[in-house]
Amino acid sequence: MTEPKSSASAADHLAGPTTEPHTGPTTGPHTEPTTGPTTGPTTGPHTEPHTDPQIGLTAAEVADRVTRGLTNAVPTAPTRTVGQIVRGNVLTPINLVVGVLAALVIAAGSPKDALFGGVIVANSVIGVYQELRAKKVLDQLSVISAPRARAVRDGVVHELRVHELVLDDVVELRAGAQVVADGVILTHDNLEIDESLLTGEADPVVKADSAPVLSGSAVVAGTGRMLVTKVGAENYAAKLAEEARRFTLVNSPLRNDVNRIVSWIGWIIIPVGVLLASSQFYRRHESWQQSIISTVAGLVGMVPEGLVLLTSVAFAVGVVHLAKRRCLVQELPAIEVLARVDVLCADKTGTITEGALEVAEVQTLDGVETSTVEKVLTAMAHLDPDPNATSIALRAHFAQSSDWTVTGRVPFSSARKWSAMSFADHGNWVFGAPENVLTTAYAGDMKDRVETHAADGQRVLVLATTNSVFAQGNDAELPDLEAVALVLLEDIVRADAPETLRYFADQGVIVKVISGDNNVTVGAVARRAGLDGWADNVNATTLPPEDSEEFADAVLASTVFGRVTPHQKRAMVQALQRRGHVVAMTGDGVNDVLALKDADCGVAMASGSEATRAVAQLVLLDSNFSALPQVVAEGRRVINNIERVASLFLAKTTYSVILSLLTGVFALAYPLRPIHLSILSWFTIGVPAFFLALEPNDHLVKPDFLRRVLGRAVPAGAVIALATMGVFALAQLDTTIDADHARTVAVLVAGGVALMNLLRVAQPLNMLRRVLIVTMIVLFGLAFAVPFGRRLFELPRTASWAYGLAAATVALAWPMLVAGSRLSEQWHRKRSSTSPE
Repeated sequence: MTEPKSSASAADHLAGPTTEPHTGPTTGPHTEPTTGPTTGPTTGPHTEPHTDPQIGLTAAEVADRVTRGLTNAVPTAPTRTVGQIVRGNVLTPINLVVGVLAALVIAAGSPKDALFGGVIVANSVIGVYQELRAKKVLDQLSVISAPRARAVRDGVVHELRVHELVLDDVVELRAGAQVVADGVILTHDNLEIDESLLTGEADPVVKADSAPVLSGSAVVAGTGRMLVTKVGAENYAAKLAEEARRFTLVNSPLRNDVNRIVSWIGWIIIPVGVLLASSQFYRRHESWQQSIISTVAGLVGMVPEGLVLLTSVAFAVGVVHLAKRRCLVQELPAIEVLARVDVLCADKTGTITEGALEVAEVQTLDGVETSTVEKVLTAMAHLDPDPNATSIALRAHFAQSSDWTVTGRVPFSSARKWSAMSFADHGNWVFGAPENVLTTAYAGDMKDRVETHAADGQRVLVLATTNSVFAQGNDAELPDLEAVALVLLEDIVRADAPETLRYFADQGVIVKVISGDNNVTVGAVARRAGLDGWADNVNATTLPPEDSEEFADAVLASTVFGRVTPHQKRAMVQALQRRGHVVAMTGDGVNDVLALKDADCGVAMASGSEATRAVAQLVLLDSNFSALPQVVAEGRRVINNIERVASLFLAKTTYSVILSLLTGVFALAYPLRPIHLSILSWFTIGVPAFFLALEPNDHLVKPDFLRRVLGRAVPAGAVIALATMGVFALAQLDTTIDADHARTVAVLVAGGVALMNLLRVAQPLNMLRRVLIVTMIVLFGLAFAVPFGRRLFELPRTASWAYGLAAATVALAWPMLVAGSRLSEQWHRKRSSTSPE
């Protein structure tokens, strides 16, 4: 069997892109040049090794190399350690602020008022658990997929773990084995290497004597032995992975906005805290314990700790949903970032395609019966003792086995680019590249047909017959032949790829296919996957310098790119980001690692290399491309629902700031205690926000998240603050009502107006939201009506007229909430219409 030629080998990628133009895919295998070993120094000084592939190194030579550190110890993948994960989720600014405030309240002798500190534990546990879970899954994948090597030492083949290899080891290669170190070929028998994980090339490369082989590639056909010339960090795959070793958190705009709010509050909280504490202690002459409790009550309300927790919960729920679809999320905010992506860069091999071939069509020639051709191809595929990718494709197409008897066979070789078989009573057949099989007959109509199919990205092979009988062996000359059929092969496009690409296109996401394979072949795959712009495919070797504006213009202008090196993939991602795009990158090979690392959101296939799984934020455990739309839907749910409920949390921040300033400046008693903020947070914000944040919501994500949220939260917070402080002051005009009893009315007003704000935020109402709001009103009311609730939340009964005052204030607050909301929306629309594009 023969393989169609496609591309240059991975060795060429070490030196960068070639400048030789490519005219499209041809037929026949790609043969490595026999120019000697890979360029570059070997790993450290060493003695002249045994080059006899039958002997390998001696035990003494192995021990010497181990002593000198010349082993194949590869650096670990760039994942975070357990300690880094715990520190990253526990030692956050908001946890620090909340922890200090809770400690102060406990020190003041009121641990009940420190209930708000529980958010630290919840927020930390969610983040740590999710990242540790993702790390465990990836570590298990690494163990399962860890390759082993068969090394020849003292004339005996030993199966070794990768790190046990040493420099100058002789390694046996056979079909299915992974190449675990760089080296050169010593012996070969129809040896074909798949380098797609390194270069993106779809076609296997035929290796001859002294041809270079690189770690990360795999043997797909034939056998051979290689000499290890580089080990450990000097290997090609390790060098690519090393460039992406530093672990970086995904850039999350939602998390950034929340952190920005926390930062602002951090700057405000210190001077406000000093003002509030001094006014309570020095001007109102309260005890230090009461001053601390009043101060913390003002400050803790400013911290939107519930918003941080709810964001983590919403992400975590999304992660659970995606896990059911076999999508592993390594960082919680990754699902948000994919929802914001406006450019998706997809690798071809292993992402859009399955990395295998299929028979597209069998075209019979000159009236030859189709059944005869099918029987011949079935026999040649199933009776080939050394099947390659083409044989495997034929076997899949012609599933029924053959009972023919092989009387002679000429195996495929890179020099011939054809194979042949003779069958008892069924003739003699040759199968291979048309230009090599037909020789002088390859002209006219036949040549035009082949070139037409090749221009469409198909791989064309010819089946021919002869009266000459082939003997067993490798040496054979082609006799006169008669072509009977053309066999057209194509890359297998994943069944879910067209629908997934169409989904992103419908959502306004620009899809670009970036591959190391031939650009015409990549364009043909893009066409079959339903991608617009496939005909405008670009050979990346013709692109301008990577740091030029012309390069960025070319990347923006085209959709399909072939012959792309790993560094060009990263440059393309960076060029798109410089032009203001949010970029996602999908890939499965070592050649995708750099681009995955620099993309805003990296998506790796579990079937790919360990390095890609380590640097990606999302790992598709079934290598199922169709999981991505669900990731987008989860991200939109998180962003849109958090935007909806964030105004509830920031309204609390607003009224806490206003109340603290009024109290501090005018030396007033603070109208709320920390325990009061707990009941307000639970029933008017936290519990309803939890349910609202988990509702389905796949609307397109809008920009200016922070501006819109603050525009709704600040007016509502101002109304709540003024109503609360006004009622608190009016109630104390009655000399029979002290500050503690007046606080009952203040809590009732603050909660009532906050519940109306919840009603406004929950619009439009559905059954779930109606039930939710009614339930919150009932639970909030029970805290005042039930003795246990009054004792727990320190809400003593007060004069009846004060409750009437509270009801009237809540009723008057509704039109003020509506008016503030309308003014905010009008202002935001005006800002949006006057902002530059």
